[in-house]
Amino acid sequence: MLDKTKIEDVLFVDIETVPQVPSFDMLDPATQSMWDKKSKLFREPGKTAGESYERAGIYSEFGRIICISVGYIKEKDPFLFRIKSFFGEDEKTILNEYSAMLSRFARPNREALLCAHNGREFDFPYIARKMIINRIVIPEILDNAGKKPWEIRLLDTMDLWKFGDYKNYTSLELLTSVLGIQSPKDDIDGSMVAKIFHEDKDLPRIVRYCEKDVVAIAQVLLRFMNLPAIPPDRIESVTVF
Repeated sequence: MLDKTKIEDVLFVDIETVPQVPSFDMLDPATQSMWDKKSKLFREPGKTAGESYERAGIYSEFGRIICISVGYIKEKDPFLFRIKSFFGEDEKTILNEYSAMLSRFARPNREALLCAHNGREFDFPYIARKMIINRIVIPEILDNAGKKPWEIRLLDTMDLWKFGDYKNYTSLELLTSVLGIQSPKDDIDGSMVAKIFHEDKDLPRIVRYCEKDVVAIAQVLLRFMNLPAIPPDRIESVTVF
C-alpha cells in the first residue's frame, strides 16, 4: 500500500483514555460486577477487581476518551506538520468535533487514510465503539463493516513493522528508539495518564503527550516510506484544522 500512498493524504491519530471514574468504589454495583467479570480474564492471581481497575481505561466499555490528537502534512520541501487536539471532560463533544473534522478531511479525497500505532487493535475500534455508545454516526472512513480488505483506509505503523510476523507487540517507544526518532515518552507514558487526569487534574500535560505521539507516528511512517523527517521547527499546533 505504501508505494501508492501520498503522505499528504494521511491523517495521523492518537487517543488518550482513562477509567470512567477515579476509583472502583465510585462505580455503581452493577458496573462493579461487570468489571469484576471482565477483569478476571487478565488480572493477576490474588488481585481484586478494585486493584485492577487502573486498567479500565483501555476497555471502551469501562473507559472514556479524554483526548484525540490528529496531524497531517500541510506542506512539503521541507514538510510542515500541523496538529490539532480535541480534549476535555465531555467525551461526546470530543467525538462530535473529531467526527466533523474527519468528514472535512476525508470527504473531498477518496484516497484519504487514517494512521495510528496499534490503531487496528486500539484507537480505531475504541473511537468507533464510543461513537455508537454516544449515538454518533461513524464516519465512512472509520467504518469497516462489510468492506473488503483493499477498501479499508486504515494504516497501522505497528502492523507495518511486523511484516506479517504476529508473534510480538512493538511499542511506539521501542520503535522510535530503534529508528533513532525522538521518543514521545520523554515526560510521561500511558500508565500515568489516569492519575494525571483524575488526581492531578492536568489535562494540558496529557494533550501535549498525545500530540507527541502523533508526531512520532508521522515520523515513523515517513521512515517506512523512505522520506525525510519533519524538522522540529516545522511542527505547529493549530486551533483550526
